[in-house]
Amino acid sequence: MPKSILFIIDELELKYFEFNDLVTNFWFIKEFLKRDYKVSVAVKGNLFIENAKAWVLSYNSFLKDENIFYEKELTKNMVNDFDVVFFRPDPPVDIEYINACYVFDYVDRRKTLLINDPSEIKNFNEKLHVNYFPEFAPENIVTASPELILKFAEKNHETILKPLNRCFGSGVYYLNSEDKNLLTIINSMTQEGKTPVMVQKYIPEAKYGDKRVLIIGRTVLEECIQKLPGDHNFKFSIHNDKYFQDSYLTQNEKLMAEKIASQLSERGLYLIGLDVINEKVIEINVTSPCYFIREINQHYGIHFEEKIMAHLEKLISNRYAQERLYAVNR
Repeated sequence: MPKSILFIIDELELKYFEFNDLVTNFWFIKEFLKRDYKVSVAVKGNLFIENAKAWVLSYNSFLKDENIFYEKELTKNMVNDFDVVFFRPDPPVDIEYINACYVFDYVDRRKTLLINDPSEIKNFNEKLHVNYFPEFAPENIVTASPELILKFAEKNHETILKPLNRCFGSGVYYLNSEDKNLLTIINSMTQEGKTPVMVQKYIPEAKYGDKRVLIIGRTVLEECIQKLPGDHNFKFSIHNDKYFQDSYLTQNEKLMAEKIASQLSERGLYLIGLDVINEKVIEINVTSPCYFIREINQHYGIHFEEKIMAHLEKLISNRYAQERLYAVNR
């Protein structure tokens, strides 16, 4: 079983690395360390190319008193020195993010398993590509044209406008066709018709929040969490215990999640979080999907991190078995 793992995490996560159990990577790293894996951490700015090889400056992490820490001295390694890389920086997917993804064009995937594969992340937009699965998505339009957006908004009366490259609900607007500020908002968000956005038909059940459906590889997890709208807001916006409640998967939700998991795992997208309202997928999160481990533990009375680790180890083991078989048959 491969034992050397690199996590590419967000700069803010590195700053608050210890005692941060709100963050999914905290739980992932802790569980790997408990099982005697060697885990290193880095931020995307520490990736670079030298002599046509992908390299990284990373920190060694360690476990102490049931918490995680990292040594403050950087070490230099080829990315292919690691058995597995978890690529999990947060959006926005800006030019720095894209440049970090380019580094992985120089990584031999027969030697290192990438979760999620940065080349595939680069080619997948969490909002726009719900249209790979139109049967599961709300009616929507993706365009920079204020005229087309205005026509769509007037037709549907209530819509949601989203920038394509942000996260945590940043820049997301509820639009009402009778709002006198409607065209002003559209022009501002599209930068007067230069920047594409997604506009989705509003789902009335959104007032009850959206459900996070969790996927590892081809497995759809039974546990899920309902994210509730914040005070004076139409969407989930505050990571606080009062804005979560336990939930469950309907049969239709499980079937659609399994179909999505099957297709995306073939592309190297193994960790996925679906945002679902009334059995409609409004976003497919592949950059750094949150698994809400602390919240699910509290609501279900379980150790969700242990279940997740079993699936992660199985995913890693199966992928390496496939690579060994491929190498033998070459």
